[in-house]
Amino acid sequence: METNALGTAHNRRRYSSPTILLLQLQTSRQTPAKISLRTSVCDFQAVMAASGPPGSRPTECVTKVALSISCKNLLDMDAFSKSDPLCVFFMNSSGSQWWEVGRTEKIMNCLNPTFSKTFVIDYYFEMVQKLKFVVYDIDSDSCNLEGADFLGELECTLGQVVSSGKLTRPLLMKDKRPAGKGTITICAEERTDNRVVEFECAGRQLDKKDFFGKSDPFLEFYKQTETGWQLAHRTEVVKYNLNPVWRPFRIPLQSLCGGDVEKSIKIDCYDYNNSGSHDFIGSFQTTLSQIQQSSLTYAAEFECINSKKKQKKKGYKNSGVIVIKHCKIAIDFTGSNGDPRFPQSLHYINPHGYNEYLSAIWAVGSIEGVVTAYQQCLPKVKLYGPTNFSPVINHVAHFGRQAMQQETASQYFVLLIITDGVITDMDETRRAIVNASRLPMSIIIVGVGAADFSAMEFLDGDDGILRSATGEAAMRDIVQFVPFRQFQNAGTAALAQSVLAELPDQVASFFNLFHLMPPREPTSP
Repeated sequence: METNALGTAHNRRRYSSPTILLLQLQTSRQTPAKISLRTSVCDFQAVMAASGPPGSRPTECVTKVALSISCKNLLDMDAFSKSDPLCVFFMNSSGSQWWEVGRTEKIMNCLNPTFSKTFVIDYYFEMVQKLKFVVYDIDSDSCNLEGADFLGELECTLGQVVSSGKLTRPLLMKDKRPAGKGTITICAEERTDNRVVEFECAGRQLDKKDFFGKSDPFLEFYKQTETGWQLAHRTEVVKYNLNPVWRPFRIPLQSLCGGDVEKSIKIDCYDYNNSGSHDFIGSFQTTLSQIQQSSLTYAAEFECINSKKKQKKKGYKNSGVIVIKHCKIAIDFTGSNGDPRFPQSLHYINPHGYNEYLSAIWAVGSIEGVVTAYQQCLPKVKLYGPTNFSPVINHVAHFGRQAMQQETASQYFVLLIITDGVITDMDETRRAIVNASRLPMSIIIVGVGAADFSAMEFLDGDDGILRSATGEAAMRDIVQFVPFRQFQNAGTAALAQSVLAELPDQVASFFNLFHLMPPREPTSP
């Protein structure tokens, strides 16, 4: 799911949860402490504007996400063979409590597994959904974890995976040391299409690959992507059979071809070996449309071609035939729907016209233009995710870079972000803040709700210099974070004072750093 700087997905009018406001400071010659705030809605109405009938309310912000898992360079724990990896997927319910969502299949003798099993879960963009992936070397046929060797684990959030689309991280041991050179990759795909493809497949006269017996064939179905072929399904192994019949199976249409029946798919056939080094029998490419057209009469048949064998052997015809006896697109009626009008939502406006976002806006300057835009647009927008901070920070930084041409201390920008604490692009946000620390801008973050704000406190940098993920240090502290609920009973003046406490020093430090003086007032004639 791709998002742009305004938080939209697939060009739909859906927006991420933080409320964003840009303030431009105009300085005068009198004193840096007396700064007049010239407010600019700063594309706020453009960000919040959305199509839809007046008064309509969006449904709850939830979507189905399919997660697929692969690993590289796993630790080899077996003395006379390679590890037999299996990945266990956990989600965090509360505190330190984890519950098991499911397990992948076990792959024999493989240090670079690509698991075929996927996990489909609900993604709530406004919630922090913690995930944990634990990889084991399984030596028992029952896949019991007792006695299994620990190969490493990864903890992350679902928002991080969805934001990147493909998240690759090092595997860690229990004491947080690297698990050798092992890495794990989690791919996320939004499931917006509930159609599935039902297959019944067989093989005929496949090549014999085993010297003392027949082949043990299995099939792998691949989806074509921008970066290559992605595994969509792996069948079971049919032992000792050159004319196998595989069990019927289903593949989500979106996983197989992105919902496009004219898009190429690839089907590989292998002879299974216990060593993990499977022998390639052959392959072919087709489309769902071709399969359906060919199977209208009886069955679709495709020659299984081994290109290396074809080059070496004169008169080579094929390495067998794959028969697709049944291919039907069906609809899987599953889904989640909700109503954001429920009071549990931080955006819920109660009968008194109040919610925490509005209170935070009122407390920081009583900026009625933004309040009006927020109230008018909230019923019409479709909130969405992921929640990325870096695009809007970089957007405001563009104004800051233009202001670097100033010869006097005349322009300074303040970005106000009101958020529930969720952030899905932490590394990119750290880099954006480090880059922005060289520009005439500050960032104020107000946290609403009762979520975990540790990420916001980290960005504040009060406990030390903020650094990017690559170690680059910020030139100066430009972030101020304030949790709204600490000031709920203290009045708006206390909140405003805390929010703006560091701003004068941040403004003065920037202009002093670049030796910029306030503009001269025009002399009287």
